[in-house]
This record gives sequence, structure tokens and C-alpha cells, in this order.
Amino acid sequence: MPPEEIPQQQGFQQAAGGAEGLAGPAVGEAKATLLVVDDEAAVRRVLVMRLQLAGYRVICAEDGEEALTLFHQEQPDLVVLDVMLPKLDGFAVCRRLRAESCVPIIFLSALDAIAERVSGLDLGADDYLPKPFSPKELEARIATILRRVGRGSAGNEPRELPTGSGVLRVGGLVVDTNRRQVTRDGERIALTYTEFSLLELLFREPGRVVPRAEILEQLWGYPPRRAADLRVVDVYVARLRGKLEPDPRNPELILTVRGTGYASQRMRDGSIAAAG
Repeated sequence: MPPEEIPQQQGFQQAAGGAEGLAGPAVGEAKATLLVVDDEAAVRRVLVMRLQLAGYRVICAEDGEEALTLFHQEQPDLVVLDVMLPKLDGFAVCRRLRAESCVPIIFLSALDAIAERVSGLDLGADDYLPKPFSPKELEARIATILRRVGRGSAGNEPRELPTGSGVLRVGGLVVDTNRRQVTRDGERIALTYTEFSLLELLFREPGRVVPRAEILEQLWGYPPRRAADLRVVDVYVARLRGKLEPDPRNPELILTVRGTGYASQRMRDGSIAAAG
């Protein structure tokens, strides 16, 4: 039986076609390093094969403690992290990584409950893929995230900073889109790459309602296939409000448009201004 046709109880949906259609680095690009953490040998074997064929360098860990050790040794560009791990579970590993790094993290889990997804995203994960999953879908999500954040996100700052449109002043906040930084009264507010991208999207056109499906497609690169997919957006908006709003329960900067999506507050003249 080909590895990509492992039965569903081992974490995969049945798929065919081998390496055809694999997403990954373009020809000539340096290989991104991926850390795959899963306690099932069959899952690790399939993912290593598929991701190497897609052009990535892949390192593996089978428990949470080994994952942290390899992370510090190898400084991978992205982590694929199972939730149910021996020694240290995936949530604990994510919590420790987020204390020191902005590296993108994709959770894998047989726990498909909304509460589990929210818990993982609340800890700072970039995406959450329930088991059983298609390796092809994982490859697509990895490629989307790496295109968005660029290589070298294991440190606190991305190595490649996209050029933004300048500096926005929103009340007491200063949003520097060139350096991708936010400060309040001169003190920096730590945002992950995805959180800043969400902020930039919402404030690109103040007052415009941005549908949740549009946010998901622009930031995560895939359309919603089920209602749970849109919860990713809600969790990230809640996290952003928690960092930016004086009272997150009564937001003033990011408003909810029920049944549709979110909008940034349309400030009075002069309260959002470009700075030289």
C-alpha cells in the first residue's frame, strides 16, 4: 500500500497521485526547513516523503521535548505540530515557542471540536488541520503560510520585511507598515506576522466591512469549506483586540458586523493620518 494511502485511523484521508501537483518552493529557491512533530511513525514517514518531494528540508520529532530541542538546534521556518504528544503536549510546545519566536505553527489533531481549535489558535498557532487530513491540503497550507511570512520567521523579527504604505496613527496607536510594528505611547506592542497582516487588511480601507471569508482567503489562502474554518478569523480578531483595545469587550478600533465580518472604525478627520 503506498504511504499516502494510509488508513484514516492513522491520520490521513485517502489520496492518490503520488507527488503530482505538490505545492512547494519554486525551482532554484533555497529549501525551507520544516519541523514535523508527531508521535505516530506512519504519519512522520508519509509527511517526510511528501514534503521532501515538494522541495522542503524536513526534520522530525516524536515528542514535545525532542521538538523543543530540535527547534533550538535547527531554527526551522515552520513547525507542523500534533496536539497529542508524549512528555509535552502540542499546546505546551506551542506556548513555549511563542514565548520566544514568531515561527509559523500548524496544528494537527484528531480533536476536531471547535473548543480545541480555539485553544490552539489562542496560543498563537497560524492554522489548525483536523485529522484525518489530506497531505496535499497540508502542503498547500504550508506553501501559503511561507509565501505570506517569508523565510526565516523563527526569530522575533521576519528577515524579509515587505514594503508597506507608510505610518498610520490611529488614536494613541502608531502603525508602521514598513517595519510591521505597532506602538502605543512609544512602547511596542508585540504582534505575530498574521496578527499584523490582519490589522493591515482591516485598516487598509477604514470603515469598509471585510467579510470573514475574504479575510480567511487573503491571510490563510483557502476558502471556508465548513463553518469551523471561519472560527480561525474570529479567534485572531479576538487576539488582536486583546492587544490593541483598551477594553476588548467593548471594542472601538475593530468592529463586528454581525453575519458578515469586521470593519475598522472610521475615525474622524485627522485621527488616521499618514506620517512622513
